[in-house]
Amino acid sequence: MSAPLKAIDGNDDLPALMTLLAAQARAAARVLALASPEQKNRALEAIERAIRANTAAILAANAEDVAEARHGGATAAFIDRLTLTPARIEAMADGVATVRGIADPVGLVTESWQRPNGMTIERVRVPLGVVAVIFESRPNVAADAGVLCLKSGNAVILRGGSDSFRSCRAIHDCLVQGLREAGLPEAAITLVPTRDRAAVGLLLTGLSGGVDVIVPRGGKSLVARVEAEARVPVFAHLEGVNHVYVDAAANLDMAKSIVLNAKMRRPGVCGAAETLLVDRAAASAMLKPLVTMLIDAGCEVRGDDAVQRVDRRVKPASEEDWDTEYEDAIISAKIVDGLDAAIAHIHNHGSHHTDAIVTENSGSAQRFLNEVDSAIVLHNASTQFADGGEFGFGAEIGIATGKFHARGPVGAEQLTSFKYRVHGTGQTRP
Repeated sequence: MSAPLKAIDGNDDLPALMTLLAAQARAAARVLALASPEQKNRALEAIERAIRANTAAILAANAEDVAEARHGGATAAFIDRLTLTPARIEAMADGVATVRGIADPVGLVTESWQRPNGMTIERVRVPLGVVAVIFESRPNVAADAGVLCLKSGNAVILRGGSDSFRSCRAIHDCLVQGLREAGLPEAAITLVPTRDRAAVGLLLTGLSGGVDVIVPRGGKSLVARVEAEARVPVFAHLEGVNHVYVDAAANLDMAKSIVLNAKMRRPGVCGAAETLLVDRAAASAMLKPLVTMLIDAGCEVRGDDAVQRVDRRVKPASEEDWDTEYEDAIISAKIVDGLDAAIAHIHNHGSHHTDAIVTENSGSAQRFLNEVDSAIVLHNASTQFADGGEFGFGAEIGIATGKFHARGPVGAEQLTSFKYRVHGTGQTRP
């Protein structure tokens, strides 16, 4: 087992460093692919213990990161994404426990059939190999990605943002401790030990076959760069322009609760609602209460002419607003002429991430769920449930909005591919 590399803030031979990390991860991936569920679960149990035991150290490292970010003028939403609290670390450890408790996806036979010639063919789940996760401000991604890749038999290379550098190192120490206790290679969960931005570009090259898939977690510019430059497959979403549509048949109290939570629970997360659509048939009863509630809660509302008329505090919405992921306490609001218009607006301006309808009309709900082409669609529930933990995955490595096999929250099962095992009794092809 190779010695862990020391953290550095620059490196004259960064390509050689990254090639070494990839080679070590590739070797670790071969070990993990054959590790038993029991051994992986022992590592996860040890990781959970280590996170709980080292809460103070993680918080101290995070406090340094937060102080540096504040000094640099980071926004409140950015600080919220960066900040760890005892409750968030507890949730991180609980997520590890949940991942440990889910069924191991590796080796699962998903289909089996026999051919007329007597051969039996099985489709079986296998790990992807080496996953590179490039993320920005959220240090908890280090834990989520690390344990999900471990559970699914993949090695992972973590490249955290410079703003969360200290926090990620503290969390990574816990991950490595768990691997060590279970007798698994420490390179199975590797943290790139440099803030040098050139490391991202090197990961995007695939490092000569050292990386099998890339998952970006961050802002629009990061994800756009990854999708434009990556030479290996990418699981990603460009942005979360998410909608809540309040139908004419909605319950007002439920609509208020859902809209407030969808926007204001954590405005900076990718599952936050960015646009409120209200059915014109419901506007006289529902628009003003919804808009007033949001503004009174500290949310800036940017609306069309009809929305502006219900509250003088509403600011006029521009065409750009309908396509904007604010990641802040800002929401655009618009009146639409029924379900068809709502679906059309989401089709034209959404990002295929997460969209919700509030209605008591089952037919309208079914149409919305069937016709809105997003990774996650909800009926009478907040868009903030767009989270792997809330789906029962324990954690997520990201939200995928593409059309590959991984769509929506990417958990342990989505981090596997498959191969075919064929059993014969001497058959040859004529």
